[in-house]
Amino acid sequence: MNDANPAADDAPVFTVLPLGNERVLLCPADGAPIADARAATDLIGEASFAGATVLAIAAQRLDASFFRLASGLAGEIAQKAANYRLRLAVVGDIQAQLQRSSALRDWVRECGEGRTVLFVADLDELARRLGAG
Repeated sequence: MNDANPAADDAPVFTVLPLGNERVLLCPADGAPIADARAATDLIGEASFAGATVLAIAAQRLDASFFRLASGLAGEIAQKAANYRLRLAVVGDIQAQLQRSSALRDWVRECGEGRTVLFVADLDELARRLGAG
């Protein structure tokens, strides 16, 4: 008989990384896709509870609708993070999504001019962008 708690196996594992003066809550690639505002709110709660200043989400974890700006998911997640004074970082390769959408390319470029939403290839680039590397 297996006494393991199946719910515990499904619980997301987050890592909090100190990068420079920032505390980054890293949402790993493994796990259920972040496909709606509820999932984003849960992540923001985790980040706040952990004392994080940056919520870093692996790009593979984001539902495809995030990269279709017309869905509103990307804007909603970015706005929720900003409301809670969190910076949002999307970590990973999004070249395929960028090739499919000029609107997404424009938004990513605009985000690159600011400090609230970051799109980075990996954690090393995130550290550099946060002034930690």
